[in-house]
Amino acid sequence: MTKSQLTLGLALPVSWAREDFLIAPGNETALAWLDRWPDWPNGILVLHGPEGSGKTHLGHIWAARAGARFAASADLRVDSVDALAQGPLVLEGAAEAATVEPAALFHLINLMRERGHGLLLLAAAPPAAWGVALPDLASRLKAMPVAAIAPPDDALLGAVMVKLFADRQLIVGQDVIAYLLPRIERSFHAARHWVARLDAAALAEQRAVTIALARKLLEAEGAG
Repeated sequence: MTKSQLTLGLALPVSWAREDFLIAPGNETALAWLDRWPDWPNGILVLHGPEGSGKTHLGHIWAARAGARFAASADLRVDSVDALAQGPLVLEGAAEAATVEPAALFHLINLMRERGHGLLLLAAAPPAAWGVALPDLASRLKAMPVAAIAPPDDALLGAVMVKLFADRQLIVGQDVIAYLLPRIERSFHAARHWVARLDAAALAEQRAVTIALARKLLEAEGAG
């Protein structure tokens, strides 16, 4: 096995610590909402933002503060609600839960309110865009406070890319970051994609991450 194959086969460590969360104008309001805990109306908050925007990281920050567990939308069923509602909870994929198991989500919200447990619902879009068919659930969601994470600006996206490269033990010059920013999609998902692509290419070719390498990959995918 080559060095590059070995490196690519290893899972990268992820830190959910608050000090590793990059604060920017687009997410500071969401973070402030988490800091208001336990002063949330009925103890429930909806947090939404695009893929890779930091929802899960914020969820972990709140979970550490509130002593909460994590659950995915697939964990939510009518017969699992009582077990999930034993304490503060972060529910990922709340929009999917609202459409696939609306009765279970409605029951979970009511039970968490009755028991006084905090509930953080994570989703890519705000509740109004979830297409909820159950009127009682739609009414509950409409009354909840909602915090949004905005798409990143260049400063935040650049900082995220620097961190993503550093997580892979790569020190990349600001010239490379400046070259990439206007040429890739303005999203955290795209930042992760291109950092992974550049890391893999640099390992395979045993070279540094440079503008020349970035140009080569961008042109190969028609993004240059």
